Amino acid sequence: MRNYEIMFIVRPTLSEDEIKKVASNFQKTLETNGAKVTNVDAWGQKTLAYDIKVGNNTYKSGYYFVIELEASSDKSVKEFDRLALISNDIIRHIIINKED
Repeated sequence: MRNYEIMFIVRPTLSEDEIKKVASNFQKTLETNGAKVTNVDAWGQKTLAYDIKVGNNTYKSGYYFVIELEASSDKSVKEFDRLALISNDIIRHIIINKED
């Protein structure tokens, strides 16, 4: 099993319910593709180190989430990466393969 950590930032213009739904949907994406989510940590809204421009919008803050997971293959993280890149709700993400 490989251990991964995914951090992603959700745009701050969404309502609280929409933010929770985005995080939940991405967690379900990981689980339906064979990953076992071991921890989900919502850090809340934080000011970004620098402004992030997405389309016509510039964001100065975002809602941070960290998901830790185990997976036997990289199928789930590749699908997360693909969906995060095309999602209008996630402004940044990073996937880390944690070495034991």
